[in-house]
Amino acid sequence: MYAALWRALPGPVWARLLLCLVLVAAVLFALVTWVFPFVDSFFTPQEVTVGQ
Repeated sequence: MYAALWRALPGPVWARLLLCLVLVAAVLFALVTWVFPFVDSFFTPQEVTVGQ
């Protein structure tokens, strides 16, 4: 999968590396901004007390 992605990206090696870093940053941003809060809404917090 990663080899196919690497071959699909245009440009020289430094441009491909930069594009990969931008793609990873965009995916992480989308996960933290939209996906994780959406999934968190399905889990109910549990009441946990420490030290009793």
